[in-house]
Amino acid sequence: MEDMTIDEKLAVDKFHVDEGHEHICVDADASPSEIERLVKLCPAGLYRLDGTGRLTFDYAGCLECGTCLVVGLGGVVRSWSYPRGGMGVEFRQG
Repeated sequence: MEDMTIDEKLAVDKFHVDEGHEHICVDADASPSEIERLVKLCPAGLYRLDGTGRLTFDYAGCLECGTCLVVGLGGVVRSWSYPRGGMGVEFRQG
C-alpha cells in the first residue's frame, strides 16, 4: 500500500460547514510572533499570511484539534468553540 500525503488524507475527510456560525474568531491584528506560531502549528494549515504579511483564516477546514485554542487563545484566537451539532469535520478512513 502506498503512503498517502497529508493533503490526500485531508481530502478523504468531509466538512459540514456551518456558514451561520463561525466557531473560531481571530484577531488579524495580533502580534506577528503569535500569528507566526499558529501559521506553523495548525495541522490543517488554516492560518496563513497573505502577500502583505497579513493573517488570513478560514474556519471551514478546521480539524477541531484544539491546537489554536491552546496556543492562541487570548492573542490571535478571540473565541473558540466546537461547531454546532451535526456540523464540523467528519473523519473518514480511506
